[in-house]
Amino acid sequence: MATEIKIKNLPTGYQSIISNGRHSIIGDEPIKAKGTDLGLSPTELVLAGISMCKVATIRNVARRKGIDIGNVDAELKQSVRRNADGTFATSIDSAIKIEGDISEETRAMLIEEADNCYVTRLVRGEWIINDSTALENLS
Repeated sequence: MATEIKIKNLPTGYQSIISNGRHSIIGDEPIKAKGTDLGLSPTELVLAGISMCKVATIRNVARRKGIDIGNVDAELKQSVRRNADGTFATSIDSAIKIEGDISEETRAMLIEEADNCYVTRLVRGEWIINDSTALENLS
C-alpha cells in the first residue's frame, strides 16, 4: 500500500502545509529551533502516527470481539541517543488507558494488540529511504 504526502514549505519559520490530497495539517519546529511553534514537529508527527495506530487498534479489536470500552488514551515519550558512528538509537515508551468495565486480562490483551499495530510494525521493520530527486512541478 503506497502512501503519498505532499509538503508546501512556507517562508515563516519552518512552517509546512502537509497534505495527503484530502486532509491538511501544519508542521513546524519549536521556537528554540527557530521555528514558530505553530504545528507539530517532525518527531511529534512520527509519535502521533504510532500513538494513533495503537489507539485505533484497541478500538478495532474491541469492536470485532464485542468488548464494550469507553475512551482510549495514550501517551508516548521518545528519547534519542547518538551512537559512536553518528546514527541514532531511539527509545519510545508508551502508556495506554482504556476506560470501561473490563478485566485486567482483557486490558492486557488489548494493549498487546496495540503494541503490534500496523504503524509500530512498520517502524520496527526495515526502512529504505532513497535519496531525494528534484521535484519539477508541484501538482
